[in-house]
Amino acid sequence: MPDRPEIVCICGSTRFVDEMRAANRDLTFAGVIVVAPGEADEPITSEQKAALDALHLRKIDLADRVLVVNPGGYVGESTSREIAYARATGKPISFTDPV
Repeated sequence: MPDRPEIVCICGSTRFVDEMRAANRDLTFAGVIVVAPGEADEPITSEQKAALDALHLRKIDLADRVLVVNPGGYVGESTSREIAYARATGKPISFTDPV
């Protein structure tokens, strides 16, 4: 194992929470540090969503690379913004499904 494990930021629509949890589990068991979207058990306000979106960009900053969980090739508006941000900051990006 290297001095510091790789850090991967998971991005994707919250509709794919089960798939993101599976990716998190698989990466973690592979020795990767995973940062992922926050989860809420109840509806959130638009202010909370804006704060979580900004926080997720900071998570991308921390990561060595980004994994987009996109079953069926689906990429929504927030995820598209995160992909654009990751590209602008030079982060390698991979997808679970072809886009």
